[in-house]
Amino acid sequence: MKTKREDVRNIAIIAHVDHGKTTLVDELLKQSGVFRENQDVAERVMDSNDIERERGITILSKNTAVYYKGTKINIIDTPGHVDFTIEVERSLRVLDGAVGVFCAVGGVEPQSETVWRQSEHFGVPKLAFVNKMDRIGADFSAVLKSMQTRLGANPLPVVIPVGAAETFQGVIDLVTLERLDFDESDQGQTWTRSPLTEADAELAAPWREQMLERLAENDDTFLEQYLGGEYTETDIRSAIRRATLARRVTPVLSGSALKNTGVQPLLDAVIAYLPAPADLPPVTAHNPEDGTDGTIPCDPALPFTGLVFKVMMDGGRKLALVRLYAGTLKEGDPCRNVTQRADERISRLYRLHADRREQVDAAKAGDIVAVIGLRSARTGDTVGAPGSKLLLESIEAYQPVISLAIEPRNADEGKALDEALDRFSLEDPTLTVAIDEGSGHRIVSGMGELHLDVILERIRREYGIAPRVGQPQVIRRETPKRTASATGIFDRELGKETHIGEVALSIAPRERGSGNQIRFAIDTAILPAAFVDAVRQGVENALQSDPVTGYPLQDADVEITAMPRRDGSTVAGYHMAAGIALRSALEAAQVTTLEPLMFVEISAPEANLGPAISLFGTRGGKVENILDHAGLKLVQGLAPLSKLFGFSTDLRSATQGRAGLMMRFERFDVI
Repeated sequence: MKTKREDVRNIAIIAHVDHGKTTLVDELLKQSGVFRENQDVAERVMDSNDIERERGITILSKNTAVYYKGTKINIIDTPGHVDFTIEVERSLRVLDGAVGVFCAVGGVEPQSETVWRQSEHFGVPKLAFVNKMDRIGADFSAVLKSMQTRLGANPLPVVIPVGAAETFQGVIDLVTLERLDFDESDQGQTWTRSPLTEADAELAAPWREQMLERLAENDDTFLEQYLGGEYTETDIRSAIRRATLARRVTPVLSGSALKNTGVQPLLDAVIAYLPAPADLPPVTAHNPEDGTDGTIPCDPALPFTGLVFKVMMDGGRKLALVRLYAGTLKEGDPCRNVTQRADERISRLYRLHADRREQVDAAKAGDIVAVIGLRSARTGDTVGAPGSKLLLESIEAYQPVISLAIEPRNADEGKALDEALDRFSLEDPTLTVAIDEGSGHRIVSGMGELHLDVILERIRREYGIAPRVGQPQVIRRETPKRTASATGIFDRELGKETHIGEVALSIAPRERGSGNQIRFAIDTAILPAAFVDAVRQGVENALQSDPVTGYPLQDADVEITAMPRRDGSTVAGYHMAAGIALRSALEAAQVTTLEPLMFVEISAPEANLGPAISLFGTRGGKVENILDHAGLKLVQGLAPLSKLFGFSTDLRSATQGRAGLMMRFERFDVI
């Protein structure tokens, strides 16, 4: 199928866990005709992993593509649990729009806030779908209010529900002023549009007027039309699209994904209101060789440029998921991994449908494809045409906060364990693996207990081994207490060469959460660039591990004050001298240990509020807010991760299973 770049939509489905996003994607697939008529389709098609099906959660982001009314829609279904937030982050990095799914009963919940904030970081225009309108307690208006208060969004209802819970009947399109009814006998596959009844018109009137007023407030072109009283359905749709692309409003639709009610209008809204690749500004790229920046328009005729946003191992072969920003890619084409400085050749191109692959001959600017042949590829790498030098912005990996020691039971198991850990750390940038020099144990670090639990379960199932596992340990950080200076001198024979280097520097604390900074107080232009780079790298390496505790350092300001040239100075000498200088300065500055603090939100009935707060206090928690939400009390606060192991189990016990819990990493800080 020949596809124009304006006839493509690249979208993510984002939500809090259990708000129905995977069910919604399943229905989008069915409604778009991906499955043959009468084809037996399993529930949770996109959750193709056995662990996902058993636990009822999405763990890995999944790609699929559908064609609807002449438009190709690339969809990524993202996890809703905070431990797998990197899957959301790297998806939003390469997508052009998103659909936020909200439970009509629960409304905006903690992970809703997290994924919404991530989408705002990347400037992604969004639609919202208020799901589960057929559930007891569904409240469309309450969800809109929580979107305003908790997300800072400007919701614009364009499709409203008729009734709620047991009285939920269908939806009203406020743009066309039509009622949409769905046939329950075929799970909503058959649906009709009809003029509004008198009762429907009375229900729709205030919502319609509110929609038009809000559009006029957020779009100058429509303001003139609205004040003049002359506007058409096309004018309304155009105004919604402009305001959505400018991220001034978020169109809101409603329905029930489980009953396939309201899914069809959502597909129409994706095409009508979310951007095509050509609607967005050209991406910015950097040339590290000359330090210049440039832009890359979405043009299939330009040289190929793409970003690897995910890497998977499939049948022993590396599968790289690539977003094409420019050019055309075909099987057999040579290409350049600009990040790794490696030349590659494209072996195969695939379009993914969850765990199924469809081979394609070519991909164009705006497409998302899976590529075999990029042997050196890692998440965040820029790939391009042969000779390409331009680098796209990479994907920032999150720092792990919890670790486990893993030990194989025998040598054969050790080989399989290393293979598994190599694979999973390649696929997941938030998973790190190191070897403890003292014990020889593999130290596996991740984003939370669930994250590591899933990794261990995958090792058992996919590799058939059951290694011994230690108790979870918290990963801490260090930061300097005061300013200190030191000089490092390296003069030693390595191999058959003598390496010499001298570096003087100072270290000082920075504001919490500001990160590390390396500055040069000397004129680096008079020094060879290789020497300067060696010093910077030596400092960066030394910041990765405190010499006493082994914890990484953060929020440190390192100023290089001298790099005297001596006879025999070498790159290796300067690199080693920088590390020596920093470690000496740290000893004088002394360090403070920083604990990972978690944002905790407990939801519980008012009758169970006391035990929940009391238990939270015993775990070092400090309550910051108590809110009302969907008939429950929300307790929000901070607590050190080191005291939260097993907290979810104890909380369920203390509240007779009535309390819910969400935790996410907030920051490293002094307790």
